[in-house]
Amino acid sequence: MKLVFMGTPDFAVGALEAIVEAGHQVSAVVTQPDKPKGRGKEVQMPPVKQCALKYGIPVLQPIKIKAPEAVEELRKYEADVFVVAAFGQLLSEEILTMPPYGCINIHASLLPKYRGAAPIQWVILNGEKETGITIMQMDKGIDTGDMLMKCVVPIGEKETGESLHDKLGEAGAKLIVEALPLIEKRELIPEKQKEEEATHITMLKKSLGHINWTKSAAEIDCLIRGLNSWPSAYTYYEKKTLKIWEAKPMPSTEEGECEAGTVTKVEKDAFYVCTGDGVLQVTEVQLEGKKRMRVRDFLLGYEVAPGMTLDKQIESYGG
Repeated sequence: MKLVFMGTPDFAVGALEAIVEAGHQVSAVVTQPDKPKGRGKEVQMPPVKQCALKYGIPVLQPIKIKAPEAVEELRKYEADVFVVAAFGQLLSEEILTMPPYGCINIHASLLPKYRGAAPIQWVILNGEKETGITIMQMDKGIDTGDMLMKCVVPIGEKETGESLHDKLGEAGAKLIVEALPLIEKRELIPEKQKEEEATHITMLKKSLGHINWTKSAAEIDCLIRGLNSWPSAYTYYEKKTLKIWEAKPMPSTEEGECEAGTVTKVEKDAFYVCTGDGVLQVTEVQLEGKKRMRVRDFLLGYEVAPGMTLDKQIESYGG
């Protein structure tokens, strides 16, 4: 098929590569403008742009895709379909109806659950056991269009937001290549989403990572894994931010109750923190201004002892 691909981050790169390698004609790629990143604020190209240039595909980077000049530029390509994967801008109805086959989205959840931003992270945060990819026909709503194809991706016990991102990127690339010829032949039967089953999620904020030790060890573990690698889960150690990168929920074996956030035991490779339900075994951390390190290395330079309370701000939580 002759198509225009719209996407921006790493998640969309695999799909673009798979579409090109499958022999489809990608007339243009639309992505977000280059932006300064990092401490040096060096201007960087989005991953999808880098991929497009590798294949010699023309790149469009409109500040607003709905702007009249951007719409007219899209029209020039006379594409059969627009394929969208984590583009980052809402499309107008004029764009949605421009190509004969409309706009097809690669969405990283099993719709209608997890509509909106950051579905990859939220399924882990909420303790889901599986997620997947939905190929959908876009409409003017946010992830409300008819579903065309799905594939299920299981969520492992140690799954992180980063590892699931990579799995879903691969699954999305494979599924869109399977879907495009069927879309062209109009052999896929659109399935309406059940509104009563829909869930809506929000974008991730750094403040979401602030660990509430009154939650259960299992919930905190989901937070740590879901927010790995961004924005990360954190607590406070001697008034400095302490990110927790790896941990494991354990049943409480201590007699009596302990205050949530209190260190109950310290071993060579781990320390244990009391939570609202169970104990969290912490094995990898990162102190403010330092690199990520295993707890065995952290303990060589910093003291963690039973009875120490992490996060003195715990009383500020609203629940």
